[in-house]
Amino acid sequence: MEGKPSVSSVHWFRKGLRLHDNPALLAALRGANSVRCVYILDPWFAASSSGGVNRWRFLLQSLEDLDSSLRKLNSRLFVVRGQPADVFPKLFKEWGVSRLTFEYDSEPFGKERDAVIMKLAKEAGVEVIVENSHTLYDSDRVIELNGHSPPLTYKRFQAIISRMELPRRLAPSVTRQQMEACRAEIKRNHDETYGVPSLEELGFHSENKGPAIWPGGETEALARLDRHLERKAWVANYERPRMSANSLLASPTGLSPYLRFGCLSCRLFYYRLQELYQKVKKNSPPPLSLYGQLLWREFFYTAATNNPKFDQMEGNPICVQIPWDKNPKALAKWTEGKTGFPWIDAIMTQLRQEGWIHHLARHAVACFLTRGDLWNSWECGVKVFDELLLDADFSVNAGSWMWLSCSAFFQQFFHCYCPVGFGRRTDPSGDYVKRYLPVLKAFPSRYIYEPWSAPESVQKEAKCIIGIDYPKPIVNHAEASRMNIERMKQTYQQLSHYRGLCILASVPSSVEDLGGPITDSSHNPAEAAPKQSLCNADSPKRKLEGSEEASHVKVRVRSVPVMRRPENDF
Repeated sequence: MEGKPSVSSVHWFRKGLRLHDNPALLAALRGANSVRCVYILDPWFAASSSGGVNRWRFLLQSLEDLDSSLRKLNSRLFVVRGQPADVFPKLFKEWGVSRLTFEYDSEPFGKERDAVIMKLAKEAGVEVIVENSHTLYDSDRVIELNGHSPPLTYKRFQAIISRMELPRRLAPSVTRQQMEACRAEIKRNHDETYGVPSLEELGFHSENKGPAIWPGGETEALARLDRHLERKAWVANYERPRMSANSLLASPTGLSPYLRFGCLSCRLFYYRLQELYQKVKKNSPPPLSLYGQLLWREFFYTAATNNPKFDQMEGNPICVQIPWDKNPKALAKWTEGKTGFPWIDAIMTQLRQEGWIHHLARHAVACFLTRGDLWNSWECGVKVFDELLLDADFSVNAGSWMWLSCSAFFQQFFHCYCPVGFGRRTDPSGDYVKRYLPVLKAFPSRYIYEPWSAPESVQKEAKCIIGIDYPKPIVNHAEASRMNIERMKQTYQQLSHYRGLCILASVPSSVEDLGGPITDSSHNPAEAAPKQSLCNADSPKRKLEGSEEASHVKVRVRSVPVMRRPENDF
């Protein structure tokens, strides 16, 4: 009687860079004689791609951590150089592979890539097993329950998932015993052939590296999750913490990059939240709002899964076609943090240095680049964030930019973030600006958000002359925001006429210029905006009051309900 055929498995890591809750890895181990854990990295792509040094460092640290964890299980990570379509046919033959496993990728590019690999595997007689563990819910099932189209409002998305079963329970972590039972040969020259490359090998110069504010890897992710959940009162009451200058800095409990790279399972986060909530609240069922940060992520993944144009305006069926300007000089100044608005420039400087910014900071710079001030396309912002932001991915990054530019999901374009008032109310002393823009550190707090309004004597004393040591404002916010709101109104009027819908239902009398969240009502009113403020004295509201134009600026949208702004940083 013949024995069972030998099973040689390869588990292909892409996202999902972890050993906990990894059902595809467990499928590779099941009944196998040998298992190799593979990550495919194209050095040429790394050198030519848009990804910044922080993102590549985070990835390499995550791979090093994964390799270290596999070593403890008497295995290793095989980092293979090349492109998947070129690499796999060779590996199938060299290693005698009979089974390939990987985590399902719901994003359009990932599905296209995986279809090619599955075809190659079939031709080589290799069994393919795909498991879903990067999202809480099956995006295709959500779409099916919504009449075979993705829900395009968060409220509708919540209604759909409330009818679905709870997310699948966690898969058990891989054990040393499991891995030793199907150990693959590890050669002496493994590090030379399959080791994790250095940043220098990928073309990044060591002098370009700043401090690693966000260390990559599953080990760090699990430690952060424990610290995150220590805030029992927050979990129990789910009260939004008040904004402050410290809120704008990277937190040792932040999780978003770890979820993006799959170092942390979203299901582990979900069920740990649920467990702690029920412990504190005596087993009462947790509200959906407890998982809001995770569900926004799911919402955008679902919206993007069948839309390969999700990160573009043209050809994107859910995106409003807005006639954005093409202003590469303004875009460059925004990207480099040289707009002359300290609040905006400090945010963009933090992003470039550290690879992360608070979700309200993201809102501020996104509004400024698009419908608020510079009238540049949100597609430009997507590309910059894709390069610099650690937690940026196809779905959440593009979805957030469409949302914040009022190109999809959210249409209340009359809400405009003020690049002076927003920062001042969040951090009246200006500590955040001074941290990232040391050229302004000697300015008094009352001028820190609009240094151009400081008298010449103050500028000289601060050793920073506006227009020489720090740029003048790139635009007059009051005038630019007023003009851009009118542009948005005209776009939506044309859309309404074209569709035969009454999207613009009423025309109130003023523009809403959002100064941001007020951190504390006890702030000294003497620290309020000086008279020469682009957001107050020259605000659109004041300029339009009593004029005929005033009744045509602010509009309300009936077709889409007001939604909370998406939070992508945890």
